Amino acid sequence: MQIHSPDLSHLVNQISLYNSQQAYKELFKYLYPALLGFSFSLLKSREQAEEVANDVMITLWKNRKALLSIRNIKVYAFVMARNQALNVLNKNKSHQLIAIDELELDIVLSDLNPEQSLINGELKEKLQFAINSLPKQCKMVFKLIKEDGCSYKETAAIMNISIKTVDAHLVTAVKKLTVLLQVEYNLR
Repeated sequence: MQIHSPDLSHLVNQISLYNSQQAYKELFKYLYPALLGFSFSLLKSREQAEEVANDVMITLWKNRKALLSIRNIKVYAFVMARNQALNVLNKNKSHQLIAIDELELDIVLSDLNPEQSLINGELKEKLQFAINSLPKQCKMVFKLIKEDGCSYKETAAIMNISIKTVDAHLVTAVKKLTVLLQVEYNLR
């Protein structure tokens, strides 16, 4: 699911220079759902994920005067969310610290328009199965690019890997999903 991206540099300018609460609300509406989903994929706890996403957004508002020095607010927010989520995992003794390539992701398909809402549950289930069968890093790259709308460069920064590695993971993910779906629907 790709979300329409507002002009982030304009929003950051409005927030930083003019303390614009309206611009902050737009930034919040754009970033919060993606940060929540990303944090949940790391923490597996809705409550903790909400806390991390909220903390990131609050930190952005508190440090609004310094936002102009940040080149990419989206990557900055995702990296903050990743670091906070890993800190939560590290502090919480009931959870083990998980390497990013060992993460299990639950990708939720959302109905965006009436045509998409006609897709039956069986197809969603099969697609979800195909996505879950991807290697863990491929799944994370696929989620960040296809669901959260991150660029290759942003995904590389968030996952701390090279852009070529992001590309390789996405190519692998798309190939595996294509093969699985072609076999399922006899499209060969």
